[in-house]
Amino acid sequence: MTSTGMNMMSKIIFYEDRNFQGRNYECMSDCPDMSSYLSRCHSCRVERGCFMVYDRNNYMGNQYFMRRGEYSDFQSMFNMSETIRSCRMIPMYRGNYRMKIYERENFGGQMHELMDDCDNIMDRYRMNNCMSCNVMDGHWLMYEQAQYRGRMMYLRPGEYRNFMNMGQSGMRFMSMKRITDSCY
Repeated sequence: MTSTGMNMMSKIIFYEDRNFQGRNYECMSDCPDMSSYLSRCHSCRVERGCFMVYDRNNYMGNQYFMRRGEYSDFQSMFNMSETIRSCRMIPMYRGNYRMKIYERENFGGQMHELMDDCDNIMDRYRMNNCMSCNVMDGHWLMYEQAQYRGRMMYLRPGEYRNFMNMGQSGMRFMSMKRITDSCY
């Protein structure tokens, strides 16, 4: 089966209330604004694939990675004060992974190229900050703390010149992880 065929099978079901109660909305692609389908969202089931969910419309705000499984109460599980407002499907990818990370915005300062996970940029590269990056291949999660902890941000191929302009002001990214087949 092609990767496109596998992506079409991705499916997440959102529920208005905790424990999969209330009205629901089935989603198999990106959804920038869930308010036209549900007044709120407090639980979900990921039946196939992986998704990023956001606590603001248009893929903004805090982000949470969802793989196959049941999430009965977002607020308790992720210490959220808000409800889920948008979601983005993460396509399955079976190729090389490559990303350049930069110490400063606009690709300035120290630069290092990654092709695998990095649990701590300070230990590996002696970088105390990552303010921009260029994702050449693959899909990645960046974490604000070492060892893949804290708030996260999903990155697909493209240039990211300034994380502060992406609604991530004040965040420093200290670890990066590839989204691989094992995430599915």
